[in-house]
Amino acid sequence: MSAAGLCSILGSAMWAAEETKTNERLDDAAALFKEIMSTPDRSIPQDLLNKSHCIILVPGLKKGGFVVAAKYGRGFAVCRNASGQGWGAPGAVRVEGGSVGFQIGISSTDLVLLVMNERGMKRLLSTKFTLGGEASVAAGPVGRDATAQTDALMTAEILSWSRSHGVFAGVSLDGSTLRNDIDVNTELYGQPWENKQVLNSGLQPPAAAALIASLNKYSPRETH
Repeated sequence: MSAAGLCSILGSAMWAAEETKTNERLDDAAALFKEIMSTPDRSIPQDLLNKSHCIILVPGLKKGGFVVAAKYGRGFAVCRNASGQGWGAPGAVRVEGGSVGFQIGISSTDLVLLVMNERGMKRLLSTKFTLGGEASVAAGPVGRDATAQTDALMTAEILSWSRSHGVFAGVSLDGSTLRNDIDVNTELYGQPWENKQVLNSGLQPPAAAALIASLNKYSPRETH
């Protein structure tokens, strides 16, 4: 076999392996959201979820996930359709840097972020931004019937939570950077698209069906 042929086979195998990881991460994101929302007294408050414009789910060290020392994670952002009814195509994201409120050595941590207004959504559509810097972020309250009682929660562009060892709680993400994950978007859509080209595009890759269905189940439309 020629060197070119061998390289082609190896390249195809690596692409297939990465695609499998991406599909698994989408499934993990769907499972993360479903598990959190199925426990009413420890879930995202329903009124905040219904008012949110977008959600970001970063599953942790599951099936060889991608959080290292609680400073690096890969996941997906999903925004509501322009009509406010139903959820659109997922865009891949990376969360990097910052202490994100965790201790070194934690083996499994999941992140959930809600984008609460137009300002936050504009940040999400940028190539890269810093949480607590360019975008205001606050630790979210827990409990389906909990309400935002402070000015910080009411005015924050993004609310954030973590789940570690089964405990779901608001978490500070100040100093962490959120950026587009172009490699994963390429795997999903066949084009090196940024998230501003993906979110609300109307495209829905088959691998994301479970995630979209779960979001539609728990918050089918945006409220005001």
